[in-house]
Amino acid sequence: MRIWAAISQKGGAGKTTLAVHLAAEGAARGMRTLLVDLDPQGNADKWGERRGDLPPDVAAESPASLQKVLAAAREQGYELVILDTAPHANQTALQAAKASDIILVPCRPSQFDLEAIAATLDLCDLAKKPATVVLNAAPIRSRVVDEAIEAVKGRGGALCPVIIRERVAFRHCIPSGNTAGKFEPGCSAAQEIRQLYDFVSECQSVDASTL
Repeated sequence: MRIWAAISQKGGAGKTTLAVHLAAEGAARGMRTLLVDLDPQGNADKWGERRGDLPPDVAAESPASLQKVLAAAREQGYELVILDTAPHANQTALQAAKASDIILVPCRPSQFDLEAIAATLDLCDLAKKPATVVLNAAPIRSRVVDEAIEAVKGRGGALCPVIIRERVAFRHCIPSGNTAGKFEPGCSAAQEIRQLYDFVSECQSVDASTL
């Protein structure tokens, strides 16, 4: 069973948007997928409720029950679990990090977000789990993206080669419990999510091959 987590100290970095889209992408590819909402705000869980019976399965859970939830997911035959966490680099995030195979650290290309990733990367180091910074909601054409790339590298963070751009489809799909690809089939937002999913899957395959 694969376990991926979206973790960031900074609120508004786009953790939930990435988490729901990756979970939906996994389900679309035939993976039995569970999206676990560990954030008290419950935005991922509300998205799941708006989807009705459409996959992936979504569950709002207390961080204290995370290990039991993951054990039950294994018994029930889930192949992919996505953890959506609260915007804090605290014990809850640390638990999620330790339980995960791969951690995604969403980061907008802004000074405040870039300054905040240090605490998140430190937490990932403490958990001894691989973390990748994903530039999220990035302007389509702006030199701030190049500056953000250099800033992440300067902080010693591993950078995902797939950049998730600021797309209208991401904003419009969430209120209806949808995904960008369903809202606008073939759109650039959907292509970026597919590329991100492929990248994370490949990273896990490489890690597994070294064991």
